[in-house]
Amino acid sequence: MTPLIDTHGRHIRYIRISITDRCNFRCRYCMPPEGIEWIPHEEIMSYEEFLRILRICVPRGVEKVRITGGEPLVRKDLCGFIESIKCIDGLKELSLTTNGILLPSLAPALKRSGLDRVNISLDTLDRDKFSFITRVNAYEQTIEGIRTALKYEFSPVKINVVAIRGFNDDEIPAFAELTVNSPIEVRFIELMPMGCASKYGDHEVICSQEIRDIIEERYGALDPVDYKLGPAKVFRIRGAKGKIGLIGALSECSFCSSCNRIRITANGHLRPCLFSDDHIDLLTPIRNGISDSELERLIEKGVELKQHDHGLCVGKPDHPYQGCETLMNTIGG
Repeated sequence: MTPLIDTHGRHIRYIRISITDRCNFRCRYCMPPEGIEWIPHEEIMSYEEFLRILRICVPRGVEKVRITGGEPLVRKDLCGFIESIKCIDGLKELSLTTNGILLPSLAPALKRSGLDRVNISLDTLDRDKFSFITRVNAYEQTIEGIRTALKYEFSPVKINVVAIRGFNDDEIPAFAELTVNSPIEVRFIELMPMGCASKYGDHEVICSQEIRDIIEERYGALDPVDYKLGPAKVFRIRGAKGKIGLIGALSECSFCSSCNRIRITANGHLRPCLFSDDHIDLLTPIRNGISDSELERLIEKGVELKQHDHGLCVGKPDHPYQGCETLMNTIGG
């Protein structure tokens, strides 16, 4: 089949699907303190509807699927869904992003279902700061989730760290040190101007180059590691078991040039870019009886909406710091 290629020549190989907007955390950069009004259950895309989309996209060159939320582990019957995705011929990698607190009980079943790896969100190694940023007292549960993921040999186990100046910039060396003796990949992500996080400004963004400089000041020059399917530039401290990923979505103005991703939200919208409110509704046509060929064309139209870049480069006068209004929990990161 013809690959899914956008109007700028980028081949779509990676789909992130948000299976729920529900979450058991209330992270300050993700949602307001009072919480949000959840999407009604009947407006959430069913597993079979997600599978229908994936069965169209994988034969057209999508190699990697990541399941996100909200918190995906709160949705029932997830393991059966994972088994069904793994049956799609041509898929090379299936991963899941989680806050980790349900992993101790669910990891064995997730492993049996065929899940390849997990990304665990952890923005601080300090219990008090953890409770502050998440508005939940669950630091020990998240750490246990990381230990459990390592125990069941998800490979690799990745830790996602949103870098925020004045909050966790002093912890960058400690996070990097986790990779020295463990096969963990720590990924530092620049703070993104979305939903609640759009209230942050340039001064709170820690650019990926600065993060790298901080790590190299402690550990010496980082060795690059080849990695092509995701947004991170990956490195290794010399002799370390694990890796370090840097995601410079705002500071690197060439970041979008190799973007190979689209997203399907919990309510069935195809979003070609995380930083834009542009989308195409897939759920309504699906429930109105659209044929597979018509659905495939609608997906193509969604891919065609992908812009050349997101226009959000920090500190560039011709790229004002802006963002989209949609809350992160409905998109899935």
